Amino acid sequence: MDAEQLYEMLKKTQEPKGYFFSTDRDRVMDLMKALIVNKNRYGYMACPCRLASGDKANDKDIICPCVYRTPDVEEFGSCYCNLYVSQAWNDGEIEKEYVPERRPVEKLFP
Repeated sequence: MDAEQLYEMLKKTQEPKGYFFSTDRDRVMDLMKALIVNKNRYGYMACPCRLASGDKANDKDIICPCVYRTPDVEEFGSCYCNLYVSQAWNDGEIEKEYVPERRPVEKLFP
C-alpha cells in the first residue's frame, strides 16, 4: 500500500466519524508515508509524531488513530500531529494552536 492508497482508505473511514485530514496536503502525505514506515518497522501504524517502543502492548495508545485524537480534536480542533482535524479547523473558524502531548510520561519512557 502506498501513501495515496492509505489516505483514501482512511479518509473513507474517518470522515463519516467527523475526523478530516488537514488541508496541508504535503504534511498529510508525509505523515501517511511515516505511518507506512512504522507499519513495516513495527507491524502496526504507530503515531509518526511520537517515539514508538516496538512493543505493541505498550504502544496501543498511539496506534493511529491514537486514543488522544478525540480529546485533542474536541479541545483544539486538531490531533497532536495535525493529521486529523475538525471541519472548523480546516475552514479557519478556530485558531490553530499548539496541541500539547497528552501521553503520560511513563509511556514515553517505559
